[in-house]
Amino acid sequence: MPILRALLIALGLLTRFPLPTLQPTATENEYGRSVLAYPLVGALIGLLLTLAAILLLPWIPKLILASALLILWVWCSGALHLDGLADSADAWVGGMGDRQRTLQLMKDPHCGSSAVVTLVLLLLLKWSSLLTLLDSPHLPLFWLSPFLGRSALLLLLLTTPYVRPEGMGASAARSLPHKSGWLLLLSLTLLCCLLAWPLALLAITSLLLLFVLFRQALLKRLSGTTGDTAGALCELSETITLLALTLAP
Repeated sequence: MPILRALLIALGLLTRFPLPTLQPTATENEYGRSVLAYPLVGALIGLLLTLAAILLLPWIPKLILASALLILWVWCSGALHLDGLADSADAWVGGMGDRQRTLQLMKDPHCGSSAVVTLVLLLLLKWSSLLTLLDSPHLPLFWLSPFLGRSALLLLLLTTPYVRPEGMGASAARSLPHKSGWLLLLSLTLLCCLLAWPLALLAITSLLLLFVLFRQALLKRLSGTTGDTAGALCELSETITLLALTLAP
C-alpha cells in the first residue's frame, strides 16, 4: 500500500484538513496500515501550531495568541478526541464500575455533567500551559505535544485489545502490522531524543507513566479499549506532554 494513501486515510480520519476523503473506499487492511501514519499526522499538526505560535508571537498579545492557538488545535482534529474524552468521562462515572453499562454509556450522544467538567478543566489546563509556553525558550518544541499524543494511539492499539467488534477502530486494530508498528515507535523515540534532548526524554517518560496507568484502568474496567477511550488517551497525552514542556527548567 502506498505510503501517501496511508497518510491520506489517517489525515481524513484524525483531522479536518481539506483533503480527498478515502475512508469510503479504504479496505480493512488499509485502515490497519494507516495507523502507522498517526504519529506523522501528529507531527504535521504540531509543526503547524508551532509555526503559527512563533510567527504570531511578536504581533499578538500572549493571552489572545494562547486562545487562538487552542482554537486552531481543536479545529485541526474537529474536536474528535475531545468528543472521545467527553464520552469516556460520562461513561466512566455513570458506569459505576460495570463493564457493559460503561460501554453502553459511551454510545450515548448526550453530554452529561462529568463530560462538561472534564472538557472545561482539560482545555483550561491546555490554555494556561500554552500561555506559559509562549514565554518559554521551549516553545519550538511545542510540536512534541500533538506528535506524542497520536503516537500514544499507535502504542495503545499495539498493546491493548479492541473490545468492540465493529467500526473503523476495530478494523484498524485487527489489521495493524505489529512488527512495523513497534519498529516505527522505537525509531520515533530515538529520533525525538536526538532532536529534542533532554526535554523529549522528560516528555516521553511522563507520557509512558500516564499510558501505563491509563491502560491498567482500561483493562480493569473494559478488558480493552474503544475509539472513545483512544481519543481520551490522545487528549491526556497531549496535555501531559505540554505540561512537561511547560514545567521543565
